[in-house]
This record gives sequence, C-alpha cells and structure tokens, in this order.
Amino acid sequence: MGRIFVVELEGRSYRCKFCKTHLALASDCVSRAFHCRRGKAYLFNNAVNITIGALEERMMLSGVHTVADTFCCFCGQILGWKYETAHETAQKYKEGKFVLERGRIVEEVDFSTEFDIDSEDGLDF
Repeated sequence: MGRIFVVELEGRSYRCKFCKTHLALASDCVSRAFHCRRGKAYLFNNAVNITIGALEERMMLSGVHTVADTFCCFCGQILGWKYETAHETAQKYKEGKFVLERGRIVEEVDFSTEFDIDSEDGLDF
C-alpha cells in the first residue's frame, strides 16, 4: 500500500476517535448544527488525513446532493462525507465542504499555546 504521511495540526483541533489522527481545525468549523443517521455532525471548510470514496447521489434532509464518503487515512474508519455538488441553489454553500460525524471525532485542546504557566510563581516546596 505504501507509506502513510499524516498532517499534524497545531491549535484546537478534531481527531479521529479511533486512532487520534488529526482531521480538522476548530477554526475551520462552519456549523455544528448538522445531523446524520448516527446523530450530530459538524460542517468544516477543510479536512486533512482523509481518503475520499466514490461519488454518489444521496437524498438528504436538505435535498439531493452529490457526495463522497470520507475515511480516516490511518485507520480506515468512515468519518462522514464531502459535498461535491448541491442541486438546489440554497444549498450551494455546502459544495467542497466536509461533514464529520460527532460520534466519530474527538476534540483536542492544545494547552501548550493557550496557557503560559510559570512554575516558579507561588510554589514553595
């Protein structure tokens, strides 16, 4: 199969629940109000470390869309889908964006960039 090259994201991000591979930055999250068969889902502008399946026409709550399932490039678990084409004008904003199912991702906070803790202050041993 070959070597897998994984992109590491810096800052607050979402990872694969199964193998902890980085998937998307929290700042790329467009909406947390999406739903899928298995529950809640988030819409992202960008995603990394994924493979994209075959295109298919799928009937969704918002109408018919051309989508492709997305999988973690490291462990192969299905994560969600990518919108390729929206057939209704009001849904065109979804084109090229990624949906990651909430039950298949975990949020990670990068504490190293958000906090500056000085271990010298206030600690007397």
